[in-house]
Order: sequence, then C-alpha cells, then structure tokens
Amino acid sequence: MKAVRFHEFGGPDVLRYEDVELPVPGAGQVRVRVAATSFNGVDGTIRGGSMQGPIPVVLPHTPGIDVSGTVDALGDDVAGVQVGDRVVGFLPMTAAGASAEYVLAPADVLTPAPTGIPLPDAAALPSVGLTAWQALFDHGGLVAGQRVLVNGAGGAVGGYAVQLAKAAGAHVIATASPRSSGRVRTDGADEVVDHTTTDVATAVTEPVDLVLNLAPVEPTQLAALVGLVRSGGVLVNTTVWMPAPSDEQRGVRGIDLFVRSDAAQLAELAARIDRGELRVDVARRVPLAELPAVHAQAATGELPGKVVVLPAGA
Repeated sequence: MKAVRFHEFGGPDVLRYEDVELPVPGAGQVRVRVAATSFNGVDGTIRGGSMQGPIPVVLPHTPGIDVSGTVDALGDDVAGVQVGDRVVGFLPMTAAGASAEYVLAPADVLTPAPTGIPLPDAAALPSVGLTAWQALFDHGGLVAGQRVLVNGAGGAVGGYAVQLAKAAGAHVIATASPRSSGRVRTDGADEVVDHTTTDVATAVTEPVDLVLNLAPVEPTQLAALVGLVRSGGVLVNTTVWMPAPSDEQRGVRGIDLFVRSDAAQLAELAARIDRGELRVDVARRVPLAELPAVHAQAATGELPGKVVVLPAGA
C-alpha cells in the first residue's frame, strides 16, 4: 500500500510518499481502508521532533491522527464492529497514523461515521471536535446562560467550539481575523472581535464565565485573558507548551487541555451532524501524495482552514 512516512525528524522535506506493507490487525484492532485523514498542527510538531516527550513515536512514522473509512479486517477479540462498517475515529498519537491507504485502529476508538456528509469529510471531525467538546464541557463546565470567550475562533477547533457553545445556550464572544469573521458569525457567535486590530482584553467589557484559548498568543496576552473571567470561572488553554495561568485569589482556574480519544463523545458529535445541528467545514481536499506540501504550507502559517487528505482511489 501507499503511505506518507518520515524516517527522521525535521522539516516537511523529511516526508516520503512510499510503499509500505499492508498492516495486519492484532487483538482488539481492526484494519480500516482509509477514506481520508486530515492535517492537524500537532502532525507538524510531531514530525519536527519537539513532541517526543509527551508523544514518543517510533521511526519511521506515519502521521495522521484522524481517520474516516471502512472496516476492512478484524483482529481477535473485537466486538461491536463488523467488516464493511463506515467508521470515524481519533487514533492513538504514538501509533502509525492514517496518512496511508490502510491503518490499524483499536476497535474501541471507532464510532459509526456520520451519514449526512461524505465519508472523507468526516475525517475533519475527530480530534478537533473532541478538543472543542472536552474544553467546553469536561473542563469548562459550560451550561446555558453563561458567557464564553473563544479566543482563536477562526480555526477548526474554534468553529466547533462556537457551534457547540451556542447550541448549549451560551452567549458566545469570538475572536477572529477578517478572513474568518463571516464564518464565525455563521457558526453562531453573538459578538466577533477582530484580534488583528483590537486588544481582546479591552474589547470584552463584561466578565465571562469561561475563556477557551485556542491561539498561540504571548504569555502576557494569555495572562490578560484571566482578568476577563469572573470569580470562580475557568480558563481552558489548548496551547499546552504555554501553561494556563490562574488567579487563586478570585478562584479562577487555569486548565491545560490535552485532548483524549472518546468514542462516546465522538458518536454524539456525529449524531449532531446527522441532525443538522453541527456543521463540518472543509477548506480543501488534497491527494495523499501532496501531504508534504500541506505540511510546508502549514509551516508558513498560511494554511486556509481544515485540509482533508485522501489516498488514491478513496
């Protein structure tokens, strides 16, 4: 089969489109014929070698933590999944990923793919959708009537966060650039702050219950966001290389989020897509052989939204 792998850590040029042996599922695993994977920022940091502490990978490594596809073969002791099932999942970050024609996945991370969108587009959901869900509800404890600030709402996680927070009955304030402000409003934001021209900390004039930081801001900017949170509120930060600040005197908790795979939560997100309650945005669909170019564009900071990556013949 064809796969994209890197045999050494480094820049996008270490990625190779090459022939790899077809994997055989072990106990508790299934083999998935990949319809698509998607590019995530963490793919670039893993490739660069800076994540070997929290995410140790064995070389050569195939990136791609999201997968949508069709179950092709079953290992021993697999229940609840059948050959032919259309599935979606968030794969273990340390294992071989889905930038390939086939990938092995633990059966328990997979859930039925949404039927209301093309199967390849479902690969744009798992890791970013779960990040938004876990930030808002598992860590942020968001409930109806609260005010939430989504800092960096123009990205893939931000789009899901705005939609989910609005659906939960929150008043949503979102920061976005002019390029993405229209989409953020479509996602349901009540207020949009242009972070390219406005200081967010001064633009938000009433306290919020929850700040969700998705942007690679400076430590001083992140610290300023704590001042926007009411006493007893929460700041959830997804830029884990920069610890979340807190304010103990006012009881404001700072939480660093590292997303985890959760098939039940992913199933709920898929169900919302099928009910028309959650929209999946795909900026571009590219062939697997062009994945190195996607990594290169991401390294310049100019990747236009969520990119779905399709193997030949998918």
